[in-house]
Amino acid sequence: MDPLSAVIFIVILLFSIIIHELAHGYAALSLGDRTAQMAGRLTLNPIPHIDPLGSVILPGIMVLSGSPFLFGWAKPVPYNPYNLSNQRWGEAFVAVAGSAVNLLIALFFGFLLRFAPELGLTSTAFTQLASSIVLLNLLLAFFNMIPFPPLDGSKVLAAFLPYPLWQKYMNFMAQVERFGAFALIGFLLLFIYVLSGPFQQLLLFVFRLITGTSV
Repeated sequence: MDPLSAVIFIVILLFSIIIHELAHGYAALSLGDRTAQMAGRLTLNPIPHIDPLGSVILPGIMVLSGSPFLFGWAKPVPYNPYNLSNQRWGEAFVAVAGSAVNLLIALFFGFLLRFAPELGLTSTAFTQLASSIVLLNLLLAFFNMIPFPPLDGSKVLAAFLPYPLWQKYMNFMAQVERFGAFALIGFLLLFIYVLSGPFQQLLLFVFRLITGTSV
């Protein structure tokens, strides 16, 4: 990948992650929690959201090393689950909001690609840009739904578990989350070397389904 394409990829990834985090914050706000709003985190300004490791260093290393898998994260938008008006499903709703927004972005640009000739959007630059946006947002949407803490899927799964299993799963989540970013990096390495192939095939299948074209 040439330097310009690498920069574009990282910028798209960064803003897709920020929008993902904003969705969490607005979902919490809709349920009565103003924590993110009071912290000044409901903004598209990237500065409050950037995590040096997850937003810059890790994506840069992945791009420069030619990794088949590109991922990163921003600082999590804070929320207080005890402020949510729906205590049964509130956390799951907040968790799934990020991936839902990424999926909507992927669908929007995917349909632009599908109907590009009719819309007069036939330039190579647009096709490459829109394809990158679709792929990266599909990646964020699906990857974040994996039920491994601290990924959003862990909170969604927890909401559906019966109480005895919920207790065990919450204990597991607490143990993993003690290691913070290191646990996620370890999981990422395992994912890249073991599961990235099938996951990439899933992304390409959904990309073709949405856009009607291949990458």
